[in-house]
Amino acid sequence: MASCVSRFLGLHCGVGFTPPAPRQFRPVAKISVGQRMPPFTLRDQDGTLVNLLDFKYKPLVIFFYPADNTPACTREACAFRDSYREFKKAGAEVLGISADGQETHKEFRQKHDLPFTLLCDSSDKLRKELEIPGEFFGALPGRETYVLDRKGIVRMVFNDQYAAEQHVEEALKAIRTMTKRGFGG
Repeated sequence: MASCVSRFLGLHCGVGFTPPAPRQFRPVAKISVGQRMPPFTLRDQDGTLVNLLDFKYKPLVIFFYPADNTPACTREACAFRDSYREFKKAGAEVLGISADGQETHKEFRQKHDLPFTLLCDSSDKLRKELEIPGEFFGALPGRETYVLDRKGIVRMVFNDQYAAEQHVEEALKAIRTMTKRGFGG
């Protein structure tokens, strides 16, 4: 038996607590590499309807994140902002999606000078349809990034709740690989 300290909450569990064994598997989303992303339409930060088909014939990065203005989500969004020029150079577009509403998205986008569109999945309908795994028994929405080629085929899926900036690195690698292989813009 061991004492533990929760790295997420900073709580002390006390003597006599045996921490659970590490997870042997990581849940994966319904959509995987090689599949077509299902069509969707969501409102952006300005209330405009945005359809997946609006991005037909260009590579697309779609990152799902838990919430605007939280530390990890802000780091992730700002990392996408800082690399946005590289995505555009490769002919790709970037979309961020969370359950936050238009006003929150608009403020978040302005506050951090985000050059890409933020979409509102206010009822988490799309997140549920894609079966993006959450953390803490679903209490914390999952963080998942997809890279689609110009035909809408998923070429990369990356899921890691705690490595927010790594989503950008993995997406850039995928976009560069797609460009070299002729799947890109």
